[in-house]
Amino acid sequence: MNGKTKIIAELVISPVGEGTSLSKYVKEAVKVIESFPNIRVEHHSMGTNIEADDIDTILEVTKKAHESLFKIGCQRVVTTLKIDDRRDKPRKMEDKVKALH
Repeated sequence: MNGKTKIIAELVISPVGEGTSLSKYVKEAVKVIESFPNIRVEHHSMGTNIEADDIDTILEVTKKAHESLFKIGCQRVVTTLKIDDRRDKPRKMEDKVKALH
């Protein structure tokens, strides 16, 4: 893969059985995600988009953010990861949105 081709992923991490206010848990996952160098992050109301150079980075970010909720007391965590790995041309997160207009 060349240096300009990026993998774009959407990550949603949800604690289960922790009540209706989940901001404490979301903040912990966000803190972990934002600690990673060499990724671009875009948080939105229902999850986080991540742009990285390789699949290993996406998987490592996902694992560490997932595990971080157990470290602060969650007993059950559901994580959804959607990966868009296109290797035929360089692109970024915003390219996907621009293609709609």
